[in-house]
Amino acid sequence: MTAGVDAPDARGRTGLHLQGRDLTGNPRVRVLDVEVLACDWAVLRRTTFDYRHSDGHVSRERRETYDRGDGATILLYDAVRRTVLLTRQFRLPAYVNGHPDGMLLETAAGLLDGDDPQEAIRREAAEETGRTVHDVEHVFDAYMSPGSVTERLSFFAAPYDGSAPGVETAGVAAEGEDIAVVEIPFADALELVRDGGIADAKTIMLLQWAALHGPFSRR
Repeated sequence: MTAGVDAPDARGRTGLHLQGRDLTGNPRVRVLDVEVLACDWAVLRRTTFDYRHSDGHVSRERRETYDRGDGATILLYDAVRRTVLLTRQFRLPAYVNGHPDGMLLETAAGLLDGDDPQEAIRREAAEETGRTVHDVEHVFDAYMSPGSVTERLSFFAAPYDGSAPGVETAGVAAEGEDIAVVEIPFADALELVRDGGIADAKTIMLLQWAALHGPFSRR
């Protein structure tokens, strides 16, 4: 019996090896096998497939995919005061890969956990910033690391009332979250992107959207 395959894993899941076996959308791809390598929190799979190249020859490929579920992120902004509300929290992978202290400035974000993206991002905004948002604007969706991670991220934006009392720290303690809430002028946030002070991709994408097409554009 294998956890996640024919026996429940730590999260009660089985049949994890079936994901991706029945794909038919690309006639150049024929999936041969899917193996579950790990299924603790997320799922690491190894897929073997035949791929027909543009010149007609077929090669056998093996790729590992990391499936953590889909997620959502949101830029909270005050267009009158020209500020944005970000979070600062420790990210081990960034720390391991050269970030000085692993403390990244980011837009609020989280996994959908089965919810609609708009419902999920309202929940995450409240948990990570202490702010309740209602009218959220869907900006775009994007695959953040399509070479190895399956996650599709939904991007949102919403105004917040910067004149109302806020919180300095937030997060769900039971999930190990220790999040600082950081209000920053939008111009300073753009400068931090330029000098590397903001190095999180989703945050950079939303800040650039806000400058080009969003609440801080010059249209």
